[in-house]
Amino acid sequence: MPIDWIWGLIGGLLIGTGGAVYLLGNGRIMGASGIIGGLVDGSGLSTKWERIVFLIGVALLPVLLMPYYREVDTHITDNYIVLAAAGLLVGVGTRIANGCTSGHGVCGMSRLSLRGFAATFAYIFAGGVGVVIFRHLLGVI
Repeated sequence: MPIDWIWGLIGGLLIGTGGAVYLLGNGRIMGASGIIGGLVDGSGLSTKWERIVFLIGVALLPVLLMPYYREVDTHITDNYIVLAAAGLLVGVGTRIANGCTSGHGVCGMSRLSLRGFAATFAYIFAGGVGVVIFRHLLGVI
């Protein structure tokens, strides 16, 4: 039996632990889009260094863990136009929803936030519809 699921479990535990540490450490929700958005639009300049250190950690940790895991095939497309469009749509969607999967799905739902549950349902449903359309109907991913 493949044990690839264990990497998802470990990743989920790390994200959940990171969210708890971030909340307990400074009293704020660990939402990646809000952390990045605050740097981009200037609303988070009072906590600029905290945000930058967080983002460096997000980028650096996978590099540090590389010796401990094998290559994983993500089945991601080689079509850079599709990847760019997907990235832009995710960015716009997180701004419209006032948060992302880490903010609503991990931190919001763990705090029993109705808004977190609603947002998580909406993006999982939209993702499912997107897979049906773009993979099964159009064949672009």
